[in-house]
Amino acid sequence: MEFRFNLREIVTASMVLFAVIDILGSIPIIIGLRNKVGHIQSEKASVVAAIIMVAFLFLGEEILNLIGIDVNSFAVAGAFILFFLAIEMILGITLYKDEEPESASIVPIAFPLIAGAGTLTSLLSLRAEYHVENIIVAIIVNIIFVFIVLKSSVKIERMLGTGGVNVIRKVFGVILMAIAVKLFAANINQLF
Repeated sequence: MEFRFNLREIVTASMVLFAVIDILGSIPIIIGLRNKVGHIQSEKASVVAAIIMVAFLFLGEEILNLIGIDVNSFAVAGAFILFFLAIEMILGITLYKDEEPESASIVPIAFPLIAGAGTLTSLLSLRAEYHVENIIVAIIVNIIFVFIVLKSSVKIERMLGTGGVNVIRKVFGVILMAIAVKLFAANINQLF
């Protein structure tokens, strides 16, 4: 098996996942959960999220084939999801809201906060364009960053302040919107 590591693909995939996971934008949610239940298991949440993401990267396409959907169709659908996530980030509105979880266990943090629908959709969309090994490196880079943020979320919030977190969220929203448009344009021709 030949590995085709490509720094440009790793950086791009990392940026896409960083924008979609939006761990900095989730700091207020994480702090709220921590205040409610006392402690978040950062290591466990990070490892479980990584396992979910890597498993979906490899098994997601087979699951789609099982129900008769090709990767390009999923990538176009993913582009729409990314677009709406970007609108939420830029405008500061909520188009979709889960009920608030009762505990800060693996379920609300690892899934769906870190490895949610947007992240899983993005992974399959990235797989349509990039080599798997580069996406795995991007997942690892993001999980390390997620772990660091989970461990030091209170300090980060104090350092950035509410305004700083909002600025970061809006900047990554614009980047995510541009990625959604590119993903849509790259895959829509394959459907016709």
